Amino acid sequence: MKITQENTSDLQALLKVEVTPEDYQQKVDKILKDYRKNTEIPGFRKGKVPMGIIIKKYRIPVLVDEVNKILQSELYKFISDEKVKVLGSPIPVEGNQIDWENNSTYHFNFEIGISPEIDVNISKKDKLTYYKIEADNKTIDTYAKDIAKRFGKMSSPEISSEGDLVFCEIAQLDDEGNLIKDGIRNEATVSMDFISDKKVKKQFIGLKKDDVLKINVTQAFSNNSDLSAMLNISKKELSSLSSDEFKFTVKNISNIEPANMDKELFDKVYGKDLVKTEKQFKSRIKEESEKSYVVESDRMLKNDVVNYLLNKVVFDLPDEFLKKWLVHTSENSITSEQIEAEYDMYSKSLRWQLIENSILKSFNLKVDSNEVEQYTKKLISNQMSQYGQPIPEDKKMNEIVSNILEKEDERKKIYDQLYDIKTLEVYKDNFKIIEKAISYPDFVKLASEK
Repeated sequence: MKITQENTSDLQALLKVEVTPEDYQQKVDKILKDYRKNTEIPGFRKGKVPMGIIIKKYRIPVLVDEVNKILQSELYKFISDEKVKVLGSPIPVEGNQIDWENNSTYHFNFEIGISPEIDVNISKKDKLTYYKIEADNKTIDTYAKDIAKRFGKMSSPEISSEGDLVFCEIAQLDDEGNLIKDGIRNEATVSMDFISDKKVKKQFIGLKKDDVLKINVTQAFSNNSDLSAMLNISKKELSSLSSDEFKFTVKNISNIEPANMDKELFDKVYGKDLVKTEKQFKSRIKEESEKSYVVESDRMLKNDVVNYLLNKVVFDLPDEFLKKWLVHTSENSITSEQIEAEYDMYSKSLRWQLIENSILKSFNLKVDSNEVEQYTKKLISNQMSQYGQPIPEDKKMNEIVSNILEKEDERKKIYDQLYDIKTLEVYKDNFKIIEKAISYPDFVKLASEK
């Protein structure tokens, strides 16, 4: 087989392939002989069908199949041997006409896109802001009160007051206020703290068992995750409700009397004698809160790095080839118009992938199987500790790790997490990072504006 590369532009090329009988004939003949041994045709004993009939019936489909197999194998071998940095995969040139019946040598042309040469330089001249989230007093007080409630005493008052939990039977109403026969129904606890509409929150004060409220749920509850859980429906179903009006019938009321901010509570939360005063208690809450915020600060830094380098590192892509390739390889039917509409997003993603691959190569960043196993063990241990469960012994731990890493999507997820950790270290070490303190509410606002 002969393959030659003809560059049609800086970032596109043709691979011209010539397939001769020497490439396929021996294999085709063997398959046809095997067919003869096993084919049963009326009028002939098994294995005694004339070869001419076998050739007439099966030669062309066998030939096409074998040539296609050879093409796939040899194309990728050529790309690997010649170190051609392709984007996407080869796609056949439209209009290739192959006369399988009368020819014995076949010619094929394939288009390829070529990856641009890029060089990503990061130095202290490249400045980025790292937003260090600090827990303000309001946030600390809120967390402290939540902990006190968690360890508080439960009671069942006859009449609801502010902050109570009201367990309700919830049923969907139509526009006229009647129950919808096959509408949404559920029983759930309504926490007044989660009601965003002040007028609705007031309606939940002073209720007793069997009292009824009619409420527009999408106005009363702004958190879609909480609302979909309360109604026991998906977020997708929530976005297409036939009616937002619901009837809430009170079944019972619960009140949590928060635990006192004293040593008894501190011992329950952190262990005996580890925290002795309310000041120390809130100091621990502040420390833990700010530690949990690091993940969000890191995520924003990563997003800022992506945007910064996409603007800094400018290079072209074989856009026309890639658009054609996306249409050609799409599992679902997709039009050129759809590709045009979505191409900018795809292009940005691909450009970042190339930039990140350049960074991985420049800093020799790799993840080996041992790191993956150790990181998976750490994830399992953290999860077990979070739920108060004992960490498995070595044999059981290895079994769990093996079961997780056998799944391709889970294994890929863990590799990606480790690469994210390593690249983030590179960014922190090589960019000039300017640390800026920010409150959590201000951070959330900033993130929503980016």
